[in-house]
Amino acid sequence: MDENINEEVKKETVKRTVTLQGKTMTLVGDEIKVGMTAPDFKVVDNEMLPLKFSRSFKGRIAVISVVPSLDTTVCDLQTRRFNKEAEALGPNVNVLTISMDLPFAQKRWCGAAGVNRIRTFSDYQKADFGKTYGVLIKELRLLARAVFIVDRDGIVKYAKIMPEVAKEPNYTEVLNAVKALM
Repeated sequence: MDENINEEVKKETVKRTVTLQGKTMTLVGDEIKVGMTAPDFKVVDNEMLPLKFSRSFKGRIAVISVVPSLDTTVCDLQTRRFNKEAEALGPNVNVLTISMDLPFAQKRWCGAAGVNRIRTFSDYQKADFGKTYGVLIKELRLLARAVFIVDRDGIVKYAKIMPEVAKEPNYTEVLNAVKALM
């Protein structure tokens, strides 16, 4: 019995972290691992309409690109790159970008950047995605840079949180993982 209690205490005290320009930041939520059923979450689209992941993307491959803010250089590069790649991936792959940016800012940024092949969603209201996917940065209330791929059956096939938030993901690795599901 005591062993179970000790294991629970150990679980609770394990801190997951990332760095932002070398400064350690704490991640809130549980780690999402390959092979898990993708947890459901709610975010808001650019028109302030709620979106529930399980309803909108069920039965489709989803690439979830997570960025702290579209108005920063690396997030801009990452989102533009996935927008470019989305066309080649075709209509059976949905590419989403999720940030804490307000929906108005996301809509403005997409228009200015010519981003029209992916969909942007905001987690600003309750940080539901950030907490559920373990990418909410406690100290900043921003999302850590990450990429998740969910297959048609709702299983996580790729999960990578960038150890340094200011670094881009490995696009080749992500694209190869998506193509393996097609």
